Amino acid sequence: MRTRTPFDIAVVGAGMVGSACALALARHGLRVALVEERSPPAWSAADEIDLRVVAIAPSSVDLLEQLGLWSGIRDARASVYRHMQVWDSASGARLEFDASDGNTAELGWIVENRLIQHTLWLALQNEPGVSLRCPARVVGSEDEGDTRSLRLDDDSRLVARLVVAADGAASPLRQLMEIGVSGHVYDQHALVAHVRTERPHEQTAWQRFLPGGTLAFLPLADGRCSIVWSLPPEECRRLREIEESLFLQELGCAFDFRLGPVLSTSARAEFPLRLLLADRYIAPRFALIGDAAHQVHPLAGQGVNLGLRDVAALVDAIADPAGRDPGGITTLRRYERRRRSDNTISAWGMDGINRIFRSEFEPLVLARGLGLRAVNALGPLRQLIVRHAAGR
Repeated sequence: MRTRTPFDIAVVGAGMVGSACALALARHGLRVALVEERSPPAWSAADEIDLRVVAIAPSSVDLLEQLGLWSGIRDARASVYRHMQVWDSASGARLEFDASDGNTAELGWIVENRLIQHTLWLALQNEPGVSLRCPARVVGSEDEGDTRSLRLDDDSRLVARLVVAADGAASPLRQLMEIGVSGHVYDQHALVAHVRTERPHEQTAWQRFLPGGTLAFLPLADGRCSIVWSLPPEECRRLREIEESLFLQELGCAFDFRLGPVLSTSARAEFPLRLLLADRYIAPRFALIGDAAHQVHPLAGQGVNLGLRDVAALVDAIADPAGRDPGGITTLRRYERRRRSDNTISAWGMDGINRIFRSEFEPLVLARGLGLRAVNALGPLRQLIVRHAAGR
């Protein structure tokens, strides 16, 4: 078995969150190993827009700007949204947000997952402080006191003062560390597609609460909208498989034809939804970030943003003050205190909103309508919501 000189940090998982973590730590002068089973797919402006998109909040833009990557992502193919409209199909109540509510130029940006990953991967390949191990898979881990070792599937070994798991919601490394999780699988799947509507999207993110779930129309850079429609699994499957003209009509009705008729759609895909919260975020010389630590309902588009806030908090805990032991218990507890409560509140908050707005119980429909109207009428409360969603 080959042993290598200890790294400061070993990050496992090179998705958006893991890659951003590795790059940010290396930019602070730390020696970082990044372990990934497969390199991410390349991105090209000639490709069709990826079905998987994310709503990037201002806090995530801040992090990507610090890494020197945001302008390239923005200029390649990103769509700004400055307004948001939310309305309830049952009560008819409406809530509107504007960038000015948060005293900012925009509420966020809609960006393809693959574009962000591709940009980060190129930066990592040119970062002298990062050692890429790809393809490689972790098959074992041991606490060695001042370091933690990782055994890889090629029988080599990495040693680091801190191991960071960013290997997704199923997180094999979290399971190796015997960290439990709580939460539940939703009786909903998300249907995703890109659609063209008669009227332009107006740089607006639209969301309608329906009895079966939520339907979001998110603005894309080419003028179309990305839809994310949470539905009972059987209904989601039916809508994914029906003839296109029928799908466009049902989608238009569900959206109340807010942008006129839906004229065309891309391929449709679906994926299951779940709420997941790790029982703890840290262990000796070990930390969880991103989906390995938490997975939330997509109705507010906070999943990746929460993960990138994990990155910012972990980097801050390690880099300030300079010379702090990156895997020391004081450092790790500081990170866990900052992120676990925020992620838990966000996860259960989204869960509660999803449950409340799916209900057809008449008194609850009346109450939530009154609540939406009250929030819409109170400028300071809208401003507070916008600032919280922005992560600033």
